[in-house]
Amino acid sequence: MLAFAKDITQKSPTHHDEIKNPELKNYMNYQRKLNHVRIVYCSLKNSKNDLEESLQIFRKNGENLEPYIEQAFPLSHHFADDKTLLIMLKKLVSGHNDDKQWYRMNDYYHALVHDCMNRFIQKYNQWVRDSAEEVNEYTFARGGEIDFGDWAYLYFPHLDFHIGAKLDYTHYPFAKRNKTIEEEIEKMIQNNETFESALKSLRQKYEINDTAIKVVLHRKISREDMELFHTSIKNPIYELLTHRQTGSWDAVDGDTLMDQAYNFGSQLKIWTWGKKKKRIKTEESF
Repeated sequence: MLAFAKDITQKSPTHHDEIKNPELKNYMNYQRKLNHVRIVYCSLKNSKNDLEESLQIFRKNGENLEPYIEQAFPLSHHFADDKTLLIMLKKLVSGHNDDKQWYRMNDYYHALVHDCMNRFIQKYNQWVRDSAEEVNEYTFARGGEIDFGDWAYLYFPHLDFHIGAKLDYTHYPFAKRNKTIEEEIEKMIQNNETFESALKSLRQKYEINDTAIKVVLHRKISREDMELFHTSIKNPIYELLTHRQTGSWDAVDGDTLMDQAYNFGSQLKIWTWGKKKKRIKTEESF
């Protein structure tokens, strides 16, 4: 099973404040509809199958594959060619199907998974909006749309591998962090520093790991970085997330890290829903 920042195998999550917070309850109802294991699997499987089919078609017709690769894998095409991407996707699918091990991913793999999920979820959400027959093939969201920005906030450890590239979802607060880093880099560039030296100079301040820096700089993936690190499924890697906190702030005291994540996620969701409703109302008024 692929290990994300939080346990994707968790089912029917709850929050102790749901009973007194209707908006939080709506958010948790949304979370309870999602089967994260299947969402990840279908995203990876779809990308792998699509890449395999495209390779056959493009090679048979003697066409240039690069435009397709750039469009399908906007982040990961910078550090891997079609053959390498296919190997990585096969590793991810195989690791995800292993129910006896947790497989930890580095930023190269995070970038590839982000590409796959972003693309597939956009496609799936469009099927939902169009009431397309394809929706019936997937039950991981009970027929509803998936908020990828919310998913990324909860389950990716960070989006440092996305520094310098446009985010097409909210992804808050990761987007805020990236923007801050990008603004500092831009100031340094204006003072005649290179992008690379500026990025590396911010490594310690923002605790950017070396692999993320390699991804941002479009360094080709090495054989070492192709490895997935594994540990037993019985290893309590997510135990801290469900440990109740004892803090001095009422908002934190008694909450688990998961409670805090869901609470913040619900506030972001309410904010994005509100913006969407306001936009629709404005459009209808014209």
